[in-house]
Amino acid sequence: MATHAMTNAAGGLTPAEAMVRIRMAMQSRDVAGARAIAEAARRDHPKDAALADAAGDLAMKADDPQAAEAHFAAARALAPGMLDYAINHAIALQRLGRHRDVTELLEKYEKVGRGVARYGRVRALSHRTLGEPAEAARWYDAALAADPHHPRALHGRARVALERGEADALARFDAALAVNSGDADLWLGKAQSLDVAGDVAGARVVAEQICAQAPGFIAALSFLSGLKLAAGESDFTSPFRAAAARAPQDPNIPATHAETLAGLDHASQAADIAAEARERFPDEPHFALLEAVHAGSAGEWERAERLFADLSLDTPIRSLHEARHRIRAGDAERAEALLNRALEGDPWSISAWALRGIAWRMAGDERAVWLHEQDGLVQLRPLVGREGLVEDAVAELRELHAGSAMPLGQSLRGGTQTRGILFHRTEPLLAELHEAIRTTLEEYRAELAPLDDTHPLLRHRKTRWALAGSWSVRLTGGGDYHTAHIHPQGIVSSALYLVVPEEAHQAGQKGWLEVGRPPPDLDLDLPPIRSIEPQQGHLALFPSTLYHGTTSFGSAERMTVAFDVVTASGYRF
Repeated sequence: MATHAMTNAAGGLTPAEAMVRIRMAMQSRDVAGARAIAEAARRDHPKDAALADAAGDLAMKADDPQAAEAHFAAARALAPGMLDYAINHAIALQRLGRHRDVTELLEKYEKVGRGVARYGRVRALSHRTLGEPAEAARWYDAALAADPHHPRALHGRARVALERGEADALARFDAALAVNSGDADLWLGKAQSLDVAGDVAGARVVAEQICAQAPGFIAALSFLSGLKLAAGESDFTSPFRAAAARAPQDPNIPATHAETLAGLDHASQAADIAAEARERFPDEPHFALLEAVHAGSAGEWERAERLFADLSLDTPIRSLHEARHRIRAGDAERAEALLNRALEGDPWSISAWALRGIAWRMAGDERAVWLHEQDGLVQLRPLVGREGLVEDAVAELRELHAGSAMPLGQSLRGGTQTRGILFHRTEPLLAELHEAIRTTLEEYRAELAPLDDTHPLLRHRKTRWALAGSWSVRLTGGGDYHTAHIHPQGIVSSALYLVVPEEAHQAGQKGWLEVGRPPPDLDLDLPPIRSIEPQQGHLALFPSTLYHGTTSFGSAERMTVAFDVVTASGYRF
């Protein structure tokens, strides 16, 4: 009734009176009533910038960023010289994921905003999200120059330092914690910085304390599990089990626990974790799907079959996973029908197209050739770069690998993988290698077949490409390899060979890249579409819809750099 009365009373109010009514409603925590007053006042006074800004703020509080963006845009248009209105507009755009629009908007206010901490912090966040860490660092630094104790700027700058491999990352997290000691993510950043600095014991102490105090903090549980894996502990996912005991009401803990186990080939254990969670969370059908998925991967056919038959979930992701189950049964026709349903919900799902390619090969469908075997889709190209670049990159990367470990949830089985996004680091040599890869990638694109709007890669033949991720892998132990996998976030996947063991050039194809061989859990007798002999200084490039892995090899060193190519209008290489 109070909301209704205030709404009726809003008509005919002056802007000042409306603002008083809005404050009264907010003091009563009546966000809906305050919004109604603001909307009515805006209709009566469409030229009042302060009312437009207030309406935007209320829309943000009501979790309606679309409406907030429209109100803030109006406020900015009515009072273009007001920096606060521009920053508010930028924040709403961030909530909508429009980060390139944010940077373009805030560039117009750079002169007046440079000395304002809030401006620098908001701009930095969008640059960081767009994969522009140097710009993010610059604007976090500007924010901190304006306000050295700004909590969010301190936090963001510390994160960027960690991501770029800056030597003072640990000190930056300590500075941020001095201002905001209760932020669990800052403590996690400190633990990660200690790990990078070589203080694994210190990192583990901090991580264990975080997990004990915040059992629902999934990122901390994953980090501690990774530390335990690196230490060679067989029960490396024990942090998830302990967290589930402390927070039994949180379904995210067992869900991530199961995925972590499955990511390192412990599918049967993952299925059991999902089964336990299914009993505890009967209203969460996702756990029945997880159990079915992982039981199928573990070869427990009847268990998976029973679960899929009883599953109430009817979503594209269920169709995708059941299609995988049908492929294991050799039923290509039913698998394709399920994949068609999955693609109705997500027409360009890399995962669904990858399985569709396998189903077509099983059925002898000529579309399999169109999808993956056209000339130019799979290439091995020499890196376009100066003489000696590969050797210099190897020396640089060996130092990084010395402080790296085998990651959780990746295809790597043995060896080490560099942390974070390789080409976000500050080393000039890595920037040079990055540029050489970009040039080579454009040569690959030039040799692709013509534009084809129905093909998951060739539809992007003329659109702008960007690198969404980059990392280096170093394998040295006997029997190390990559299990067959795909990168579902990209359109092109890669491997740049920096160090190739001599045995790769001998009989047996040891350490070769197999492109198109189905993953082991599908239990299919399909050969790879192409087996690539690794060549030092060469890039293997292929559609991300192709499963790929390596054959195992002996104890000689093998080092690669890999990346994913995406099309994202706001994302830079």
